[in-house]
Amino acid sequence: MDNTIVISTPPHVKSKKTTRGIMIDVCIALAPAAIAGIVFFGLTALMVELVAVAACVATEFVWFFIANKGFAAKCKNAGKVCAGWWKQFDFTSVVTGLILALILPSTTKWYEILIGSIFSIAVVKMLFGGTGKNLVNPAAAGRGFMFLSFAITTYAACKIGAIGTVDSSFVNSDATNLSGLLPSADKVTPKSYLGVLDLFLGTGVKGCIGETCKAALLVGYVYLAVRQVVKWWQPLLFIAVFGLAAWLAGGFYYEKYTLDAALILPNILSGGVLFAAIFMFPDYVTSPKGVYGQIFYLCVSAVALAVLRYLTNLEVASFVILLMNLFVPLIDRAFIRKPFGYVKAKKEGK
Repeated sequence: MDNTIVISTPPHVKSKKTTRGIMIDVCIALAPAAIAGIVFFGLTALMVELVAVAACVATEFVWFFIANKGFAAKCKNAGKVCAGWWKQFDFTSVVTGLILALILPSTTKWYEILIGSIFSIAVVKMLFGGTGKNLVNPAAAGRGFMFLSFAITTYAACKIGAIGTVDSSFVNSDATNLSGLLPSADKVTPKSYLGVLDLFLGTGVKGCIGETCKAALLVGYVYLAVRQVVKWWQPLLFIAVFGLAAWLAGGFYYEKYTLDAALILPNILSGGVLFAAIFMFPDYVTSPKGVYGQIFYLCVSAVALAVLRYLTNLEVASFVILLMNLFVPLIDRAFIRKPFGYVKAKKEGK
């Protein structure tokens, strides 16, 4: 009798869902944002998306090919190794490449995308064992690496002009996409900022490819929630806590001290808050496993993002994700889940 014990990556739950199926669902959910990015920023956005996805998939393939001795004996087993790669291919590299592309500006140079994609897959994912074993989010790590290496802080303007009246210094400035939007001491009313409708649709907004059109992101969110890929409450909890924290951090510069939606929405609809809340913070591998741990993780992450964005006036979502990913093992230990099938013992009466 074969007594071999097979050990696989947790969680060990029987389900009809597979990693490949879930990743395909994520790709479908990302499609509206990817298409909107091409419409808003042109063919340069398409180039960024194609290069990032192709580089991520190619890096994973080359790593697998070398690890499985595809070059041995003058590539005699190359065909078998390629077939083995496709059999285990789960589209995680496609998701990483697509997410990385959507959190980059359309002006990113092709070689920067190539280097960032290789770093995301080879160093952050495959070096630690592949799918399910990476310590931090590969796309966020790649974005942070590119930010530090190439100083990517400028953003192309949307080809579709703003619907409402905007502050021209915000639209034409070469600074970050938050410099003319977030509350500051010298601007006590939100009247000169981009309107909420512009922020929601992405019209007239400077930003990354997939972060501008919030309507497209919400379509992806609804799809993921319906398919039960993400818990419906996770992005909503993050957004609610972030909105409140952002208002508390910067809202007191306004004349009114009321919890006005006009002051909260610009913070929520600017930068990559919605994108990160839907597609990055709920990541299976780099987020806590238990419900209470997830609630704590999302709340702390939302507050950290709101405070750091207010202090730096920069989009720091990727850095907050990386920082919080490092605390996930500690959060899992602090919020220990009840074992499956556990029943609390009843106390005996006196």
